[in-house]
Amino acid sequence: MSAGSYYDVLGVSRDAGQQEIKKAYRNLARKYHPDVCKEPDAEEKFKEINEAYSVLSDEQKKAQYDNIGHEAFTNASKGSYSGGGGYGGGFQADFSGFGDIFDTFFGGGGGGGPRGPKPGADLLLRMKISLRDAVFGVDREVEVYHSEACPDCDGTGSKTKKMRTCSKCGGSGQIRQVSQSIFGQFVRMSTCPSCNGRGKTPEEPCSKCGGSGHTRVKRKVTVHIPAGAYTGIRLRMEGYGEAGDYGAPVGDLYVEVLVEEHPKFVRTGDNLETEVKVTPAQAAVGSKVEVKTIDERTVELKIPAGIQHGTALRIPGEGVRRRGRPGDLLVRVRLVVPKKLSDEEKELYEKLLELEKKSSEKKGFFKDFVDKMRGGSEE
Repeated sequence: MSAGSYYDVLGVSRDAGQQEIKKAYRNLARKYHPDVCKEPDAEEKFKEINEAYSVLSDEQKKAQYDNIGHEAFTNASKGSYSGGGGYGGGFQADFSGFGDIFDTFFGGGGGGGPRGPKPGADLLLRMKISLRDAVFGVDREVEVYHSEACPDCDGTGSKTKKMRTCSKCGGSGQIRQVSQSIFGQFVRMSTCPSCNGRGKTPEEPCSKCGGSGHTRVKRKVTVHIPAGAYTGIRLRMEGYGEAGDYGAPVGDLYVEVLVEEHPKFVRTGDNLETEVKVTPAQAAVGSKVEVKTIDERTVELKIPAGIQHGTALRIPGEGVRRRGRPGDLLVRVRLVVPKKLSDEEKELYEKLLELEKKSSEKKGFFKDFVDKMRGGSEE
């Protein structure tokens, strides 16, 4: 069922509403649930369906997905994975349980047969990046402390790698408890504490993992942050979460991005904005100034004659390098009146005022500007 987008997986259009998305998900989930569908790839199809629904049913995730596209949304999965086992200090990343990506549409706390092996839990990592890294994209290496399948028993929990039917639940994975009340007989089903719902127990518990089938390890993961990332976006790294029960899929790692503020640049959509200071003389007759881009390159900018305070001049292609055409750099002009003048400069300004008085009864450019900016400007 692998398709180009999550919309294709659920078979809905990009403008589909939540009711249509939910209906399509339920129909497909019934069709491809592993307990119902006997196709060899039913489990993988069911996972794809749940993955698509987990994104499109969440308005915030759906907006992020629509904004940056399928490839960028899932591109973090292409990061590398290395490192050794064991636990070490210095791990400061903010991880928390992130729930199960599978919807609990089938099964639940009620009755029925065995629920099967439990998938691994997802993990969440919050990462701070600079505005420059958000503009151009960056690969960042982080350490992840999570559970993996025990290498000694291949995740079975059994030293011999053989399992036997749980004697407590008879292989159902659930315990049936009956109680009597004045209203009649009540039956309550609960997960078997002996096999944890698996229906099987190790023939001989593995000495390394104690029969759990899991070991805790610390790994180094390379996370790919795409160009155009913004605060709140979550990138999914498939298979880098917690290990599941034997035979169940591993959870995923989600990386939530926080973009730090920049002292000289502000982002608005795909555009960046900065400012440049010019003198009254430069504003009146025009000039050329040098502007630093966010990657520290120098670009020459022409200041047209008669420009007004607060006007934004555009430098194309120097904004966010997201897919398609890059954004622009908006340079806001700030007129600055000098606080101190030399005798020669003062004489020239006084002559300019006299010329303005003679040429027009209205306030001249310089007089009007000085009245507005006097006392509140920097050198």
